[in-house]
Amino acid sequence: MGIQERKEREKERRRQQIIVAAKRVFSEKGFNKATMEDIAKEAELSPGTLYLYFKNKEELYASLSLRILQYLHIRVSHVINQTELDPIAKLDALKEVMFDVYNFDPLIIINMFHLQSSETLKNLSDELIEEIKTLSRNSIGAIAKIFQEGIDRGVFIDRHPIALSDITWSIFSGVVLWENSKKIINENKDYLKETLKLAFEIFDRGVLVNKPN
Repeated sequence: MGIQERKEREKERRRQQIIVAAKRVFSEKGFNKATMEDIAKEAELSPGTLYLYFKNKEELYASLSLRILQYLHIRVSHVINQTELDPIAKLDALKEVMFDVYNFDPLIIINMFHLQSSETLKNLSDELIEEIKTLSRNSIGAIAKIFQEGIDRGVFIDRHPIALSDITWSIFSGVVLWENSKKIINENKDYLKETLKLAFEIFDRGVLVNKPN
């Protein structure tokens, strides 16, 4: 291994160390109360070291979303490539993917949904914003392919597949955020999966050409 390659590996290892520490601090204190100093202490690094990798707290917060978007795109792409599944089966598989994506890391998925509707995006570097946009675009585009296949085969109603993808994503993010807010008030209330299943069932009835009885 060359010197440059070793330096790059060390840089990436340090970056992941910071991200793991940030996740712990954001989970414990929330975004508003957490500071770069808190994260540096958790990572056992100096605050100055953090700023070599992330220009501010917002950028570090947003970087947590990249991992979940990458995972989502990989899982949706796998569904698309399952040629033995018909469009309805792929739509069912997509719902399971969304459940799995949430379970993969609930904190990060909730952070990402908050990020999408906050002023935080204005404080990010152009490179990070572009990376988030690209991954989001790829994921929505992959979901759209499922709807396009169903439309082409006369199974789904003829509506713009990107719009159907956006609605699917909006259902997912909206229910997750709402159920999470209810859980904060009463931690015994955890109806996320049941509510998502009902929401997607209602959506399915609207998107199918031949409605189930």
